Order: sequence, then structure tokens, then C-alpha cells
Amino acid sequence: MLGEDHSLLHEFPQYKDKITALSANNEAFAQDAKQYNQLDKEIRVLELRGSPIEDDAMLQLKHQRAELKDSLHRRLLNGS
Repeated sequence: MLGEDHSLLHEFPQYKDKITALSANNEAFAQDAKQYNQLDKEIRVLELRGSPIEDDAMLQLKHQRAELKDSLHRRLLNGS
């Protein structure tokens, strides 16, 4: 669905406390979480505006978001 919220807390509500703790205590996690949420917001805005960029560019943004999401999820599971 276009414009759907895929923010980190929305995707992993069960890890809210862990996301908060890692964001406060782990600079690398905090930076990646920030980048992930910024990418998600950028994608949502573009989708709601009718994707005014090339399909390849949109796919690249979504791919970056997916890779960051996978990395963040692994770190949530490992606690680091």
C-alpha cells in the first residue's frame, strides 16, 4: 500500500524498549535507525506524491531501507 508507515517502531513494536535503549547507548545503531527512519519518510512522501522519481531510483531507496531493516533487526535480536 502506498504511503504506508514502515518506521522502525511501527515494524518492530515488540522491541520498543530495546530500540530505545540501543538508540541511547549504541551510536552505530542510533545512526542506522535514524537513517532507516529518514529513508522510510522519504519513500512515503514520494509515494504520496505519485512517485515523482524514476522507478529505478525508487527501487534503490526501498532496497536500502530493506537492507537497513534487516541489519537493525539482526542487532535487535542480538542486543547489540
